[in-house]
Amino acid sequence: MAEYLASIYGTEKDKVNCSFYFKIGACRHGERCSRKHVKPTFSQTVLIANMYKNPAHEQFCTLTPEQMQEDFDLFYEDVFTELATFGEVEEMIVCDNIGDHLVGNVYCQYRYEEAAGNAVESLNDRFYAGRPLYAELSPVTDFREACCRQHEIAECNRGGFCNFMHLRHPSRPLKRDLQDGQRLSIREKEREARSSHRDDDDRRSSRHHEDDRHYRHRHDDGF
Repeated sequence: MAEYLASIYGTEKDKVNCSFYFKIGACRHGERCSRKHVKPTFSQTVLIANMYKNPAHEQFCTLTPEQMQEDFDLFYEDVFTELATFGEVEEMIVCDNIGDHLVGNVYCQYRYEEAAGNAVESLNDRFYAGRPLYAELSPVTDFREACCRQHEIAECNRGGFCNFMHLRHPSRPLKRDLQDGQRLSIREKEREARSSHRDDDDRRSSRHHEDDRHYRHRHDDGF
């Protein structure tokens, strides 16, 4: 029985735990859902709810598609750069859904759980564009399972109200530059750490030689 329950955990067959919350970190029923939303204590993934304000969703949007992409790229770069200060970002995605539980959601998956925990702790004391941020650890581990496959090929008939993620993508050059910049920053930190380690070794070696000389000097004096 235990093996069976473990095998169906977070799936549609699980009558206790909400499969949508497990896969997407959000559920359209919210706290009224008849199934449990088990919030993780540890996770590599952070959810910042309703952070991105898509100009296209405003009533009187006059921006061209090019201007909207530029606006989103500025947002993506700003957020990615800040989130990367907490640790190595493996992936950051932004939802373009309209439903309340997904609209503007930003998900950031870190390489290490510690970075995600530090990000949540810090972000909940912060504001962005004059609005408070609401961050939490998310159970999402595989964004491929969370995303709407029909939307990716422009065949989703539910539009922005789909219960699976519809992603808004940054321009490819920007994403590449951010990833390259992060890798360069990581290499620089690793070099600094190795240099600091060598300096510590040199200091310890110098102290050892000094102590050895002092011991020999005292021994020669008849100690």
